[in-house]
Amino acid sequence: MSASFAPAVTTSALSSRGAVSRDRHALGKTRARGHARARSRAEPLTVAMAANEAKIKVIGCGGGGGNAVNRMVNSGLRGVEFWSLNTDAQALVQSAADNRLQIGKGVTRGLGAGGNAEIGEAAAKESRDAIAQAVKGADLVFVTAGMGGGTGSGSAPLVAKLSKEAGNLTVGVVTLPFTFEGRRRQAAAMESVALLRQNVDTLIVIPNDRLLDVVEDDAPLQEAFLLADDVLRQGVQGISDIITVSGLVNIDFADVRAVMKNSGTAMLGVGVAQGKNRAEEAAMAAISAPLIEQSIDRATGIVFNITGGTDLTLQEINAVSEVVTSLADPDANVIFGSVVDEKYNGEIQVTIIATGFASASSVANEQMMNPNKSARPEQGGGGGAGGDGGGFPWQRRGSPFGR
Repeated sequence: MSASFAPAVTTSALSSRGAVSRDRHALGKTRARGHARARSRAEPLTVAMAANEAKIKVIGCGGGGGNAVNRMVNSGLRGVEFWSLNTDAQALVQSAADNRLQIGKGVTRGLGAGGNAEIGEAAAKESRDAIAQAVKGADLVFVTAGMGGGTGSGSAPLVAKLSKEAGNLTVGVVTLPFTFEGRRRQAAAMESVALLRQNVDTLIVIPNDRLLDVVEDDAPLQEAFLLADDVLRQGVQGISDIITVSGLVNIDFADVRAVMKNSGTAMLGVGVAQGKNRAEEAAMAAISAPLIEQSIDRATGIVFNITGGTDLTLQEINAVSEVVTSLADPDANVIFGSVVDEKYNGEIQVTIIATGFASASSVANEQMMNPNKSARPEQGGGGGAGGDGGGFPWQRRGSPFGR
């Protein structure tokens, strides 16, 4: 991704009700350089902030996690150290990650785990020291995997455990299998999710069945799996961008830690909109997205990221914040950031991670038992592919698949 940023100005990124606090002295200097007149609603915001230097690692476990890492690398996700971890030596050769770790050489002899999580776990235990070195020296570690297989399901819990033991904020971002993948794979996924939950600070569980709500009926099978990989990317990028990318509003890593440390299950929502009311519509699309299984007013913490082009305005940032905070619990810890990316000129993307829900196992079980049930707010302007372009990026006709 390429981005255009203004000179850095000291500002505060925290807001309990969506207003952005600005340093008057610094803004005075900015005005003295030619910005003396007041901004109109149509004028772009030019305040930027310096990037934080938190060390972030993404570790893709198994085939699903490795595919997600490839998606992140190819999308140009910045400021992140990528690792691909697998028992399958051939899969690692094809990985786009700079760092590749083959585990369980004595267990699998370079082959996969054959869909057996016990073999994946044994492989991880054999390579425990190497994994501990991989997670060392980070502030935030994302552990991503597709649950239900062998290597990902078996290794992810141990990777997360070693990351937490190293003192890292550890976030799991995993998918549950499509129903058509069979009951055995679903049951194995549930077991692995329960184990992973015990070893992460925050767990984002993405049921692949929900993705069927946002793809065309005639979409090929490969597109559905690519979509699952891209949603994993969205979850990671929504958090990492507001920490690592110099943007309009950045937040301290300490603030992210405060919201996500030991926060339990989290929900992910992404919304994109164009047109006159794009800020409000993108916010509602994110809140009403198919992956938001519960109302955000039940969340104890919310992190949201606003991405727009150089035409993104302060008023639009405030409008998004007002929508989110008006629906959140008044006592919830809400933090946000905003990033400028030239690819988003003419549109706004809002990514929401709501934390502090019920246990991952209970939520995931409910998702398995009731794949069509949702506690999302049924409100206008969100989730659909019509209108001015609200909904997931891949929902909009004529738009490239994902980012």
